Amino acid sequence: MTAFTRRNFLKTSVIGGVAATFVRPFDILAATGKQESSGSRVALTTGNNRADMAFRALQPFSKEIAQSIGKRRVILKPNNVNINVQLASTHVDTLEGILEFLKSIGKTENVIIAESAAGGPTFDGFKNFGYFRMADKYGIKLVDLDQQPFDIIHVFDEKDFRPHAARISHMMLDPDSYIVSVARMKTHDRVFATLSLKNIVFGSPIKDGGFSFNPSSKHGTTTDKPILHGSGFRGINYNLYSMSRLLNPDLALVDGFEGMEGNGPNDGTPVDHKVCIAGLDWLSVDRVGIELMGIDFANVGYLNFCSQTGLGIADLSKIQVIGESIDNHRKTYKLSDNFKDQLIWKNPVSQNLTESPNPKFRLSYT
Repeated sequence: MTAFTRRNFLKTSVIGGVAATFVRPFDILAATGKQESSGSRVALTTGNNRADMAFRALQPFSKEIAQSIGKRRVILKPNNVNINVQLASTHVDTLEGILEFLKSIGKTENVIIAESAAGGPTFDGFKNFGYFRMADKYGIKLVDLDQQPFDIIHVFDEKDFRPHAARISHMMLDPDSYIVSVARMKTHDRVFATLSLKNIVFGSPIKDGGFSFNPSSKHGTTTDKPILHGSGFRGINYNLYSMSRLLNPDLALVDGFEGMEGNGPNDGTPVDHKVCIAGLDWLSVDRVGIELMGIDFANVGYLNFCSQTGLGIADLSKIQVIGESIDNHRKTYKLSDNFKDQLIWKNPVSQNLTESPNPKFRLSYT
């Protein structure tokens, strides 16, 4: 079995005109049966300081992280779904904790913070959330992915069952990028929860640099983020799964210091949780996150697809949780009002293909 890199995929896609089969290391493990015995580790920390919690969550993986980074560029990818609402976006203190950790292992010489914010100009969010001050402190660069080169990738749409082209950040697809997902623990109105993987997959489609949802705005109005949402609950779950083979973090960290429940990722309410999780297997990290939120893992379509096809480890019995115990910190997050509608991904599509889109399928682009 051939292990394709992100670069191999892009080269084959350009030559062949369609997306090629993409195999990650966990696919090979699944095929050989080695995945079942290997397991993975996820660190769980608690406390009263975001930066300290993030730093401690990364410490158990110091050697592996330093070796994997090597001379690659490190991209810290926050999740700024709303450039004006802190609860919906990555907190600067979490980023500072990660930067302090990278400093402790001597890996700050080639670090950037990169984002394509969903709800407005990326740099406006950086300013609102205090990122510029932090960037000056650590001597790192802030990057708006909307202003960078992109590649064309085709994704699925459930309305017409045809491939649709989307502009995807070349920087996020580049195998020379060591990608760190710096996500927040939130419920979601399309896929139950948004954690480390979703932050990467839906932060990578780009938009016009000045895109705004304000109808009176004079900025551009083109964004490719909705294309990956696939026009429905089936489409978004499948695209998250399929794109995870190209767009996934090398290192996953989820800040649950203050989570969001209810109608996330934009309009939810805070949860005082004070947890942080991190690990090298993003699927294991997201699996632990789902458990901490009290969500039934069987209802999260895209993560189940990833687990079924060997893209990581989601079996809790094969995940070693380092530090705190899940049982001592599990909360039951209130789900989105439309959570029952989201479960349609479990059902076969109508044979006559006339099933109309659900009117409750609301827009939320990351």
